[in-house]
Amino acid sequence: MKIFKHAAKYWYFYLIAFVAMIGSILLDMASPMVTKKIVDDVITDGNTKILMSLLIAILAIGFGRAVTQYVKEFLFDKVSITVGSELRRELFEHIQGLSVSFFDKNNTGELMARVKDDIDKIWNAIGFVGMLAIEGIIYTVSVLVCMVTLSPVLTIIPVIVLPIVGYTAIMLEKKIDVVYGDISEENARLNTVAQENLAGVRTVKAFARERYEIKKFKEHNERYCELNLKQSKTLIRYYPNISFYTRFLLIAVVLVGGLLTIDGKMTLGDLSAFTQYANNIIWPMEILGWLCNDIASGVASSRKIKKIFDEEAEIKDSDKAVDMSDCKGEINFENVTFELNDATILSDISFKVEPGKTIGIMGMTGAGKTSIVNLLERFYDVKSGSIKIDGKDVRDIKLNDLRKNISVVMQDVFLFSDTIMENISIGSKGIITQDAICESARAAKASDFIDKLKEQYDTVIGERGVGLSGGQKQRISIARAIAKNAPILILDDSTSALDMETEYEIQREIEALKGVTKMIIAHRISAVKNADEIIILDEGRIAERGSHDELMKKKGLYYDTYVAQYANYAE
Repeated sequence: MKIFKHAAKYWYFYLIAFVAMIGSILLDMASPMVTKKIVDDVITDGNTKILMSLLIAILAIGFGRAVTQYVKEFLFDKVSITVGSELRRELFEHIQGLSVSFFDKNNTGELMARVKDDIDKIWNAIGFVGMLAIEGIIYTVSVLVCMVTLSPVLTIIPVIVLPIVGYTAIMLEKKIDVVYGDISEENARLNTVAQENLAGVRTVKAFARERYEIKKFKEHNERYCELNLKQSKTLIRYYPNISFYTRFLLIAVVLVGGLLTIDGKMTLGDLSAFTQYANNIIWPMEILGWLCNDIASGVASSRKIKKIFDEEAEIKDSDKAVDMSDCKGEINFENVTFELNDATILSDISFKVEPGKTIGIMGMTGAGKTSIVNLLERFYDVKSGSIKIDGKDVRDIKLNDLRKNISVVMQDVFLFSDTIMENISIGSKGIITQDAICESARAAKASDFIDKLKEQYDTVIGERGVGLSGGQKQRISIARAIAKNAPILILDDSTSALDMETEYEIQREIEALKGVTKMIIAHRISAVKNADEIIILDEGRIAERGSHDELMKKKGLYYDTYVAQYANYAE
């Protein structure tokens, strides 16, 4: 288990904390014995000479407990915080390394709950709560041993009561464990609903769906509330019993111990010490329910975390994966067939793009255009056939090298909540100059509006580019791709939000890029007409291919698209 692997690295801190804990418990065990001597020797026998030394002993015990408790709690907290931080980082790194197919099946809200809430619960379980659980067990055993030395007969009372409390605590743990699992799941769903709603607030408002979204959130919120109430009812059902048993223990000790003292079988000092031990043993029993709750929550969270750690990336480097340091940019699809969720997306796709050349890809929505990008970037693997770059199968190229040599402008533009400069330099961080960033923005026709902003390139844009128009976001995305300066450039419907004039200017800049292989996916004829070859996809197959002039002469799908887009202009 990864939790124990991380915790084991700090065994020396745990050892010091454990020694401090034992020291604190021993001092606690000594305190009633000092009380016994004060009652028997000072009060009863009148030996006042030892009173000062006994009072100093009480003071020393108090000081020693303060020091050992501080050391114990600080080290347990230090280790749990460190382990929790390392575990959260490792979980995040593991999630980052998983394939795109994992994110197709798992929503963002659930993953956020795992990374934040569940790690916090584990952090709590291996820290303060775990410390109290260990201390409670050792403390209880130590108190019982001390009780036996004072009165074996009177010790029968706590020996009888303790198993009853333990049984009640176990029953509570079993009940609460199921509830905690449900609460954790509902918490993830609640996070998902809130995250999606806030991220898509403009869509919600545009379609006047506020009431529907509020109703949906309300349903999950009420379910979350019901589960927490169920948890509370479970606690109310069992916890008062635990409290009653501990109070009964104290009363029974005083009554029976008083009778034994009257009969001369115990001294008054013995009874005082025993009563103090009985009072001290109450706290471990009273917090058993709370400890069980938090430990059960930590265990439930660890199971969810383990489930994610057990996930393996479907797309990863093969044993024979090679570097691709000097990429020329040749792309070759050979009889590629691709399936996703038992549906055939692409069938027998073959084309070749020479280094520095341009290929245009068109087709109806759902024809499989973006799937070609996903396969080239190896977000998914082909079912049959092969995809090669510079003659090397992409499955035999290290993923980092493969993606480093491909620059993509995604159909769904994603911008981080950061400065414009950081967003443009994301693919070339640490190696690109500010002048190069500005030049990339100029080529993407983004400098026109960036220069008018108050902070210009240091302007912080909102989450996912909130505050920018669709065209502005696309231009920053294009600037980012150009700034990466990769030998392969892919534009996936990247100018759909731009006017014709701006699109034309950007196309001229892209065409001027030398030594760059370009793949242009678009719905507009204007975006692909200058490509060296154009392929038309229809239901996952290549229906037509050729240059603009060749396809126009065929009067097929490409020609029909041209007529549909330029009919009004022609008239």
